[in-house]
Amino acid sequence: MYRLPVIAVAVASLALGVAACGSSSKSSSAASSAAPASSTSAASSSSSSAPAGGGSTLTQAADPSGALKFTQSSLTAKAGKVTINFSNSSMVPHNLTIEQGSSVVGATPTFAGGSKTLSVTLKPGTYTFFCSVDGHRAAGMQGTLTVQ
Repeated sequence: MYRLPVIAVAVASLALGVAACGSSSKSSSAASSAAPASSTSAASSSSSSAPAGGGSTLTQAADPSGALKFTQSSLTAKAGKVTINFSNSSMVPHNLTIEQGSSVVGATPTFAGGSKTLSVTLKPGTYTFFCSVDGHRAAGMQGTLTVQ
């Protein structure tokens, strides 16, 4: 009688341990619900590599001190698939949202401490990137993304 509860506890503990190890700390962001099925991504002027067929891979970060700003206010990318690696090392929650006109074309989830990746397909034009957390954009947490 004593063995059955011990075995049940051991099996449950093992299952929880396996489930916890199965998650990944790297997250691929989903486009916001307002984004179209073929979402769009921002680009960074600092690091840009061109995947086959055009596009760019860029980096952007929230200010590490927690100030309501990005480390870069102007980004440039090639048209096509654009991937942005967005990091936020502060404990202030931020996201990176891309908009053209009044339409959101892509966004990372809001998070604090870590990084998220946003991949979208962009046509040439001018886009605005910003943090959509209440008050952050109004405080200046935005910039311009130029897609060539």
